[in-house]
Amino acid sequence: MYYSDEVISEVCAANDIVDVIGQYITLKKSGSEYKGVCPFHADRSPSFYVSPQKQLYHCFGCGESGTVITFLMKYENYSFQEALKVLAKRAGITLPEANYSEEAKKKAQQREILLAINKEAATYYFKLLRSPKGKRGMEYFQSRKLSLETMNRFGLGFADGANNDCVAMLRKKGFADDDILASGVAAFDEKRGLHDKFWNRVMYPIMDTTNRVIGFGGRVMGDGKPKYLNSPETPIFDKSRNLYGLNIARKSKADYFVLCEGYMDVIAQHQAGFDMAIASLGTAFTPGQAQVIKRYTKHVLLSYDSDGPGVKAALRNIGILQDAGMTGRCVNLEPYKDPDEFIKGEGHDAFQKRLDEAEDSFFYELRQEEKKYDLSDPAQKTEFYHFIAKKLCGFTDDFARSNYMSATAQKYYIPLDLLKKEVASYDLAGVGDSRRPEREEEDEALPRMQKPESGPAAKERKLSKVERAQRKNERLLLTWLSDSPEVYPQIREYISAEDFTEGIPRQTAEKYLKLLGRYYGDALSEASGDALSKPVNPGSVIASFEEQADQQEAAQMFEEHLLGISDTREREKALKDVLVAIKRQELDRLMENTADPAALKAMIQARKQLAQLQQKTFHLKS
Repeated sequence: MYYSDEVISEVCAANDIVDVIGQYITLKKSGSEYKGVCPFHADRSPSFYVSPQKQLYHCFGCGESGTVITFLMKYENYSFQEALKVLAKRAGITLPEANYSEEAKKKAQQREILLAINKEAATYYFKLLRSPKGKRGMEYFQSRKLSLETMNRFGLGFADGANNDCVAMLRKKGFADDDILASGVAAFDEKRGLHDKFWNRVMYPIMDTTNRVIGFGGRVMGDGKPKYLNSPETPIFDKSRNLYGLNIARKSKADYFVLCEGYMDVIAQHQAGFDMAIASLGTAFTPGQAQVIKRYTKHVLLSYDSDGPGVKAALRNIGILQDAGMTGRCVNLEPYKDPDEFIKGEGHDAFQKRLDEAEDSFFYELRQEEKKYDLSDPAQKTEFYHFIAKKLCGFTDDFARSNYMSATAQKYYIPLDLLKKEVASYDLAGVGDSRRPEREEEDEALPRMQKPESGPAAKERKLSKVERAQRKNERLLLTWLSDSPEVYPQIREYISAEDFTEGIPRQTAEKYLKLLGRYYGDALSEASGDALSKPVNPGSVIASFEEQADQQEAAQMFEEHLLGISDTREREKALKDVLVAIKRQELDRLMENTADPAALKAMIQARKQLAQLQQKTFHLKS
C-alpha cells in the first residue's frame, strides 16, 4: 500500500462524492440519493446514482461503481496514487510519506520512470529541431507556415537517429535499457541491439490532460515508410483513450470540439485561433475516445479530409459519436482537402463560417449517398428515396423523426404523406436503418461500446450457480449492514470475514466488519445512544484497494438489495435466511478439509453458530 487506510479514509471523508462528481456531470436530487447521466457509457436517461450516505456511485446501466477515488481513476485515467493526491490537494490535506508495498512501489516507479524518459526524449527532440542537425525538420515546419510560438506551444521536435543519439542520451542520464525499451522511444533487434525508434522524422509529443508527455508521433522526411510512426502502447500510453491536442482543447471556451484526422490539422487550427481542435492518434477513432470527449462536451464537429477516405471516416465516426450520446456535425471543406489547406487558402473568418454552417450528420450521410445516384434517372431516384426512408426509420424519438421527415421531404421535394407512408412500411417490415453506416471488415478489431468481457461482471458469469448464490448472499449482508449498520450488534457473534469467499469479497468484509466492530465497540462502551444511529461509511473500505477493478468488485459488495420486502417480520426472516445461508456455505467449505486440525476446530465452531442462528430471532426497526 502507498498510504494507510486511515489516510485514505481521511482524504475520502474530506471530499464529498456528490460535490466531486457534480463538477463533472449534472446531478439531481432523487430521494436520499442523486442521479445523473452516466459518463462511462452511452446513457440516454439517468441511470447513474450517487449515494451521499455510503459515499458510493453506481450505474444501473453499465454496472460501473466505486468511490470518489474510483471515479477520478476512471474519468481522468489517473492511477490510484494520482487520484488520492488530487483529492488531498483539493481538501488541503498534506499527505504523509508514502508507505509502499513491493508491487505498488514497482508499478508506480515504472510509471514515473517512463514519464521521465518521455520528458527527456521530448526535450532532446525539441532542442535538436532548433539546432543545425534539425534543419530539415525546421524547414518542413516553416513550409507548413508554423510560427516558432506554435512550435514551442506543441513542443515540436526532430529526431535524426544518428548513432542512436537519443538512446545514448538516455543511458547517460542513468536510465536502464529495459525501461528505455518499455517507454517506446527505442526498439530492439538482434542486428542493431537497442536503437532509436524514431529517425529522420519531425516529432509530435503526445500529452495527457495534465501536460505530461506519454508518447510520440513522428512524420518521416522524404518518401520513407511508414509516413507516420507512433509510439506503441505502454503502461502510460493508451491510444484508444487519448487524443492529440486535448490537453489544450479541454480549456477552450467553445462548447464543442473540432475532431480532425491528423496532428498538423490540429496545430494549424490552433495557430489560427481554433483552440478546440483535437485528433485521434494515428488510429481509427474509437468508442473509448468518444467517451473521453463526452467528459468535456456533447457537441463535435468533424473536420475531416474531403477525399474518399475522409468521407468514409466521417460516416463511420458519426455512428460512434451517436452511440456515445453525442451530436456530430460535419464541416464542408470543399474545394480544399483538409483544414490546414482551407485556413491557408481562405483564412480564419471563412473557416469559422464553415464551422458555424457545419452540416447535420444525417443530411451529410444523405448528401454523400446522393453522389452515387443519377437523380435524373427515375429508377435511380426511386432507389435513393428508398434509402432515405430506411434511414429515417433509425429515429426512435418521435419528435426527431417528425422533424427530420419534414425537413427531408422539403429538401428532396418528396411528398410528405408519401414519405411517411414509406417509412411506416419499413417500420412494419423491421427494415429500419440504425442511423449509422455498416462497420467495415477492417474495423472489426476496434473496441465496441458494449462492456468488455473482463472485470467483476465477467468473473461473476464464470461462476457456477451455487457460487453465484453464495456471492449474492455475501453482498446482501454487507449491503444490509451498510444501509442499516445498527443491525451489526445483533449479528457480530455469528459472522466473521472467514465466512466470505476468498479474495476481494473476504478482504472487503474483513475491512468493513473491523470498521463496524471498532465503531460499535466504542459506542457501546460509552453507552452513547446517539452514536449508534450514525452511519458507518463503506467508502473508505473500497478506496483502500489500489486497483480499479478491485475497487469496483468491492463496491458491488454494497449494492445488492432485497426488493419487494417491506414488512418488518419478513425482513427479519430474510436477514436470518441470509445469515444461515452464509454460515452453511462456510461450513461446507470447512468440511472439505477435515484432516486439518484447525479446520476441524473451525468446523465445530461453525456448526455451533449455525445451530444458534437457526434459533435466533432478530429485531429490526419498523
